[in-house]
Amino acid sequence: MIESRKCQVLIVGAGPGGYVAGIRSGQLGLDTIVVEGDKAGGTCLIRGCIPSKAIIHAAERFEALREHSSEGGHMGLSVGSEPEVDMAALVSWKDAIVDKLNKGVEALLKGADVELVKGWATFTGSKHCTVETPEGPLRIEAENVIIATGSSHIDLPFMPCDEEFVISSTGALDLGKLPKKAAIVGGGYIGLELGCALAKLGTEVTVVEGLDSIMAMFDEELRRPLKIWLKRHGVTVHTNALARGAVVKGKGASRKVELTFEKGGEEQSIKVDKVLVTIGRRPNTKGWGFENMGVRMDVSGRFIRIDNQCRTNVPGIFAIGDVSGEPMLAHKASAQGEMVAEIIAGHSREFEKVAIPAIVFTEPEIVSVGLSPDEAKELGEEVIVGKFPLAANSRALTLEAEKTGGFVRVTARKSDHVILGVQAVGSHVAELNGEFILALEMGALLEDIASTVHAHPTMTEAFHESILKTLGHAIHTT
Repeated sequence: MIESRKCQVLIVGAGPGGYVAGIRSGQLGLDTIVVEGDKAGGTCLIRGCIPSKAIIHAAERFEALREHSSEGGHMGLSVGSEPEVDMAALVSWKDAIVDKLNKGVEALLKGADVELVKGWATFTGSKHCTVETPEGPLRIEAENVIIATGSSHIDLPFMPCDEEFVISSTGALDLGKLPKKAAIVGGGYIGLELGCALAKLGTEVTVVEGLDSIMAMFDEELRRPLKIWLKRHGVTVHTNALARGAVVKGKGASRKVELTFEKGGEEQSIKVDKVLVTIGRRPNTKGWGFENMGVRMDVSGRFIRIDNQCRTNVPGIFAIGDVSGEPMLAHKASAQGEMVAEIIAGHSREFEKVAIPAIVFTEPEIVSVGLSPDEAKELGEEVIVGKFPLAANSRALTLEAEKTGGFVRVTARKSDHVILGVQAVGSHVAELNGEFILALEMGALLEDIASTVHAHPTMTEAFHESILKTLGHAIHTT
């Protein structure tokens, strides 16, 4: 006999949207089940944001050691020999962080009296599913369903990832050996975050991007410091270049993969140890039986259609995170998950955020919150803009965060000085996003930030100075 279970809330997927929704539902006293086929934590924790940032940090440490081991050292510090990379040990260290966080998520769910079911769910009706668990099938009937199935790497049909020579971002985070040469297909944030890390570790990196610029989601002013860093570190970038295929050549340990791409009407090829494909992600909407639930897709056909409460067209069914539309970011999913749990519990909530921060952990880091100057003008706003260079910030100098020409830029409405957007580029600027997004969500005026005392010496002073620059009277720059 197949075991059956009823609950008030069924959540499919234990990623940053699903597990947050589960914990909040449990806190609110709702009988909640979370179904997860892999490890709790989802792509972000297991094979995305967290492990990639761990490797990026390790790469930064290694690059610093290389500087100290060079002739004359650096900062008056030197080490006696050339540092080495043990990629297997680095990956093991990364895995330990992931395992710790995974266990932490499971403990939080348990602490909130949420049942975590390991297995894959298939829906036979709007609120009925069967989960194939290691112990056998489990039927679940729920009063409310939260779809939080996340997204997956997109393969190129003519060169699918085998995770040995042609790898996805998942494979890049589990390398047993550091490649001497690597090609990255796709010049977006995933490819360039990993590309910068590999370059710091000593890999010769080539980027193949189909558009006319890398990191095309940002304006040229924000992209320029990254381009400078890539050039200084010997990263070759091919834009307006389309990958055409990859073939493994050679025998045994000498095997290489030859990547062919088209640029300027001509076919070119390079031989590398690994080809990393990072052309984007697709929402996980297939294979769950969602067609049996009756939920409708949006006009693109990619995402589940939702309203500003994450409700689908079917009463009692919600969709959050990557399956519900752009931006496909973990922190958006978490915010939606918390909100939906409260809506189910009877609270009045809507998802109407002024802005959702976007952060890229390349070198230098890029942060964007709200509108850029061009975006604001396209919406008909008359704006004033101020930009403050990190080279004029004392803390940035002590951290060497100014070396690539980074800055903080503020865009405000000219008529009333409401802040419309903040962007920053430079080492260590990611941690400034909290102040940026808080200013926008609270509807801050330039004068609100200008009159706030910022501690010295800190990087946040760069935000303060950029506000003063927008008002026309920055202190530490002309």
